[in-house]
Amino acid sequence: MSATPNSLFRHYLDSLIQQGTTRASLTDEARNVLRTWYVAARQGGRPAASASASPKPPPLQTSAPAPAEMPEPPELLPQSGEPASSITLPEGTMEDKLQYLRHLAQNWKPARELNSLRDTMVFATGNPHTKLMLIGEAPGYYEEVQQEPFVGRAGEKLNQILRAMGLSRDMVYISNIVKFRPALPNQRTNNRAPTPEEIEACLPIIMHEIRVIQPKMIIALGGTAAVGLLGEQGSVSSMRGRFHDLNGIPVRVTYHPSYLLRSDSPREKRKVWEDMLAVMERLEMPISEKQRGYFLPRE
Repeated sequence: MSATPNSLFRHYLDSLIQQGTTRASLTDEARNVLRTWYVAARQGGRPAASASASPKPPPLQTSAPAPAEMPEPPELLPQSGEPASSITLPEGTMEDKLQYLRHLAQNWKPARELNSLRDTMVFATGNPHTKLMLIGEAPGYYEEVQQEPFVGRAGEKLNQILRAMGLSRDMVYISNIVKFRPALPNQRTNNRAPTPEEIEACLPIIMHEIRVIQPKMIIALGGTAAVGLLGEQGSVSSMRGRFHDLNGIPVRVTYHPSYLLRSDSPREKRKVWEDMLAVMERLEMPISEKQRGYFLPRE
C-alpha cells in the first residue's frame, strides 16, 4: 500500500515524539491540511485530491504559538488527565509494550534534559496482568540500589499492607511516576520528592504504562503521586476517603508507606486500612470480619 500524506504526517509526528519532542506548533498551511482531514473523517469520506496531492508532511514550526481558532482533530488531543505529548506503542503483547516503555524511559529526553535526576532508571515490578496498580512518586536510595520500586523499610511496610489484603507483590503491579531518583548535592542515602517539573516531564511514561496495564483500580501512594496523576492540588488527608477518576479508572489516594513509619499509631494505620478496605470492596475481593476489624480501638 502506498503511503498517504496522513500516514506520512503521523509517522513524522511519531519520530519527533521518539526523540523526546513534547511540543510543536503548526503553520497555517499545516492546520488547513489537518482541517481538511478532520472534516473528511467526520463525514466518513476521503480528503479531496487537492488536499492530498503532495506526500510531504505539513510543515511544523517550533517558535510561534499555533492559532487557537480551530480545534485539533480528536486523534491528536490527549485524553483527560493525560499529558500533551503522546507515545506510539508497538504492536505485540503487553510484555512487548512494557519493554518498549522501559527502554524509552531509560533515555526519555524531557526527563534527562532537566539535569536534576540521577542516572539509574527504576521502572516497575509485579504482575502486569492484574486488576490493581499501585503508583508512588519516585525511587529512593534503596530502590536505586536494587532497581526496583518500593524496597527498604517503606517497601516492607507496603508488603505488610498487601499481605493484610491477602495479596503479595507478585499479584499486583507497582510503579512510580518518576523513574529516576531525584538528585541532591553530595547525595548519599538522603532522598527528596520530585518537583512538579520532574513529574510533568515523566508523566507520558506512566500514563502509557497505565494504558498498557489497564488496571481496574489504581492506588496513589502519597500526595505527590496523587497530585501528579490527578492534576488536583491538595493534601492526602483532603483527597483520601473517596474515589477519584483517571480516564475511567477509579483511583484511591492514601498515605505513602513511609508516612506510617513516621506516624505508626493505630489511628493512622486505620486510615490507610480503610482505604484498602474500600479498594477490596470495589474489586469484590473477599473480606473477613477479622480484616474489617484491623486497627480499630479495642473496647
